[in-house]
Amino acid sequence: MKDVGIKLTNIWKVTCLDKHGNLKWQEDNKNLITTVGLNHILDTQFHASTQVTAWYIGLKGAGTPVAGDTMASHSSWSEITDYSGNRKEWTEGAASSGSMTNSSSVDFSVTGTATIAGAFLNTAATGTAGTLYGVVDFSSSRSVISGDTLQVTVTVTAASA
Repeated sequence: MKDVGIKLTNIWKVTCLDKHGNLKWQEDNKNLITTVGLNHILDTQFHASTQVTAWYIGLKGAGTPVAGDTMASHSSWSEITDYSGNRKEWTEGAASSGSMTNSSSVDFSVTGTATIAGAFLNTAATGTAGTLYGVVDFSSSRSVISGDTLQVTVTVTAASA
């Protein structure tokens, strides 16, 4: 008997523009889905847990994410908050052909000097609460300065595996 299952993949596109709108750098990468993120999917689909109606994108510093990370406990990396406002809401469209994405990028207005090493998707706009669904690591850490804009697109796909 052949094993069958489902494969979830999340593709992040992060573009950094300088204060004049010029491209500084761009990252395209897949993320790790945490154990609490996988449990959330199972609970909402098969155990009648409450659906989350808003997801938020945050930025992370250097350090390697692991499957056991949660928002309350991710000792190998820290959140970067050198941008205006709270984490940015991911406004996803309806699933189509096994995929969903935000139709326009989520923009972060950088307010300081920082080194960004990745991003994450969580159910809370601030703090250490909520469900940490997944974390993406860039191919290398990237510098940002005040006046830069980070444009983020997250595409979530599901396929038979």
